[in-house]
Amino acid sequence: MHLSRLLTGGTAALAALTVGTGLAGCSSGGPSGITVATVGRADVAEVVQAPATVAARASAVVVAPAAGSVGVLRVREGQQVRAGQVLLQVDSPDARRQLRQALQADRRAAQAGRTAGASGSGGNSGTNRASAASGSGPTQVQVAQADRAARRAFAQARTAALALPAGAARTQALAALRVSQSQYAAARASAVQLNGQVAAGLGNQSAAVAALSSAQRVQTTAAVESARRTVDSLTVRAPVDGTVSLAPPPAGSGAATASGSTASLLSALPQSLQSQAGALLGGSGGAPSASVDAALAVGRPVASGQPLLTVTDTSTLSLTAAVDETDVLLVQPGVTATAEVDAVPDASYAAAVTSLDPTPTASSRGGVAYVVRLSLGAGTLAGGDGAPTPRPGMSAVVALNVRTARNAVALPAAAVFRAGRGDAVWLVIGGVARQRAVRLGAQGATRVQVVQGLRAGQRVVVRGADQVREGQHVT
Repeated sequence: MHLSRLLTGGTAALAALTVGTGLAGCSSGGPSGITVATVGRADVAEVVQAPATVAARASAVVVAPAAGSVGVLRVREGQQVRAGQVLLQVDSPDARRQLRQALQADRRAAQAGRTAGASGSGGNSGTNRASAASGSGPTQVQVAQADRAARRAFAQARTAALALPAGAARTQALAALRVSQSQYAAARASAVQLNGQVAAGLGNQSAAVAALSSAQRVQTTAAVESARRTVDSLTVRAPVDGTVSLAPPPAGSGAATASGSTASLLSALPQSLQSQAGALLGGSGGAPSASVDAALAVGRPVASGQPLLTVTDTSTLSLTAAVDETDVLLVQPGVTATAEVDAVPDASYAAAVTSLDPTPTASSRGGVAYVVRLSLGAGTLAGGDGAPTPRPGMSAVVALNVRTARNAVALPAAAVFRAGRGDAVWLVIGGVARQRAVRLGAQGATRVQVVQGLRAGQRVVVRGADQVREGQHVT
């Protein structure tokens, strides 16, 4: 039986099992510690104990949206804030410079698109029609005009691509430009060689240049949108209602992180992906730095993703308990419990199971445990007065009332022993010990419920069962 299970029985069981001297006796060999008693009935409650931690309703670590410094701090230590309330302003010249560069690149891409469209639809349309009508193919002048238009379009496309911030977007834009230039050169050579097909060939390449410009415009527009979101997030707002803490968040606190309205999940990603995720979130591309060594203040330099402050909602407290795998199948939502907080040793708090996590965690005893979440109610001191409200992070022990058997056949746990793969007791019939298999219900360290194999009124060995053998005479 598991050590975390505690059984308590009513006074009826105590009366039934601690019988008078006329019903209890020793073996025929004299005093040996063997005690026989009559099986009775009692209420048996099974309790599973588990270590737990007091948890807040919500806790969010606010991180810097970009590298810079704290320009304005609008909250103080311990201040109550509402979700969406402005907490601080980050000054980030880098973020604003990236926005300007993205806007310039977007304007160049737009201009390149207009030039490509004009060269493809209007600039050479008359010449192409004349060539097609005459059937003699393009003249050298016409080819030169097409070359000049293509060079202008390619030059503008390249300028727009180089204006993009270094990274995947710039690489893709330059690669697309090189492919388009190769396609144009091939089409031009083919058009000159095949003569009569020049109009269609040059027209197709003008369309390719226009398509390239359109693709670059999509990329530059996305870059502008990302840079603008980063600049907007420099005004950092509270992600949840709660109390502000300007002290550095504890390492490994497990609290959610937020930058403005955007949740920062960088620290949960593999190291190889943190740089890419940082870039997508508009930061500097690095992983979050370590917590600062002092409370937040105006003028303090910050790195992108660096924890700045914590907002904790303590309007509702809960408990997270680690229940061992041997007991967790007995725990269900709705099970009531009592909790003892280490900081208030003479108090008892009401609790109830709200949910169970399906994934296991390593237990302190080398096996696995499952996280059980409980609501935490008011506490009562030993004298009957109200207990103080615990704080998030405090350690506790919960006693889960997993099973209660009313008026059940019950006997001391010491009477039960393992026999093969089951449980058994020594049933005394006519003064002779006979092994009897039993099936247990609610069980624990002091008393167990027997649901099969015994009935009230029978006599069993309740102490010294390890000294008894089959057929032994017991008075």
